Amino acid sequence: MSNSHLFMKSGFPRAPLQNGLGRYVCQLQRITLKFCKNNGSSRGMRDFIENHLVDFAKENPGIVVYVKPRRHRTPVLVGEYLNGDREWLNCRNNTQEEISKWIDLLKTQNGSSSSLRLRKMWHTDVPSIQGPWTPFLLRSPETQGQVYPNTEASKPLETPQSATEKLIELFRQQQLEAGEEAHDLLSKKRAE
Repeated sequence: MSNSHLFMKSGFPRAPLQNGLGRYVCQLQRITLKFCKNNGSSRGMRDFIENHLVDFAKENPGIVVYVKPRRHRTPVLVGEYLNGDREWLNCRNNTQEEISKWIDLLKTQNGSSSSLRLRKMWHTDVPSIQGPWTPFLLRSPETQGQVYPNTEASKPLETPQSATEKLIELFRQQQLEAGEEAHDLLSKKRAE
C-alpha cells in the first residue's frame, strides 16, 4: 500500500450550510479555460469554445467564464469556488463532449472534495459531552438484571385514559353514589 494519500489535503465531510433550503446557490464562482491556438491537444477545447461556450455562459449567469489562450501549453480547466478552493483539470486530447462533462462536474461540486482525505466519516461542530448514543443510554439501572421477555417491561409507561375508559369510570361512580343513597334511605327507614 502506498503512502501517497498522506500528501493529500485532509478534512471532514462538508457541505455549504443550508444550500438549497431557500434557493440553490451554485458554488462554482468562476471557470478559466486555458488552451493553445495551434497545438493539436487543444482541439477539443477550441471546439468547445467555438460551439458551446456562449450557450454555457447564457445558461449559467452566476459563473464568470475566462478564456485564456497560451502558446504551446496543455489545455486546462480551472474552477474556483465560493469557499476559496481551486480545482485544476488537465484536458489534454479531450473531445468537446468530454470537456462539457468535466465542466458540468465542476459546476455541481462544492470544491475539491474529490481530492480530500477524510479524517472521519462524520463531523460535528458541537460535540456531545455525553458520548455516543447506545440503546441502554436512558434506561434505569433496574432493567440491567431483568430477564426478557418481561410483560411488565413491555407495557407502555404512561398511557392516557381513553374516552371509553372515562365513561366506564363515570358510570361506576354513578352506580356507587346511587348505591350509597339507596343504602342511606334504607338505614333511615329502619331507624324510624
